[in-house]
Amino acid sequence: MSSVKQLLQNKSPAIYAIEPDDPVLEAIQQMAEHGVGALLVMKGNELVGIVSERDYARKVILRGRSSSETPVWQIMSSPVLTVRPEQSVQECMQLMTDRRVRHLPVVEQGRVVGVLSIGDLVRAVLEEQQRTISELENYIRS
Repeated sequence: MSSVKQLLQNKSPAIYAIEPDDPVLEAIQQMAEHGVGALLVMKGNELVGIVSERDYARKVILRGRSSSETPVWQIMSSPVLTVRPEQSVQECMQLMTDRRVRHLPVVEQGRVVGVLSIGDLVRAVLEEQQRTISELENYIRS
């Protein structure tokens, strides 16, 4: 099974982030603009949280709060679960399943180098299964 590092090589290198004191409205606008479901929350170079569409729905919309007046730090998830580039897709999938998270920042030497979503992992697992099936079909035919 592939590693996190291999998955990141096939993804856009863009990392989208926001600061903790920025309004939630700005976070939601950034997510929509970039077509992502979550943003890293960075204070300088330090990863302090992650804010997702789910956080927005549960902690702003359902509670009748104002998107323009609520700072990101009030709704972000923290501490953030992270993974390392050498970890396997299977390890990440297990972590996401066990902890019920949808995004995992990838940290190498104290620096965020990418973000994996549950969709990235599912796609990798399905591609691996398809390769195995093709190899088995080729073996059976030969």
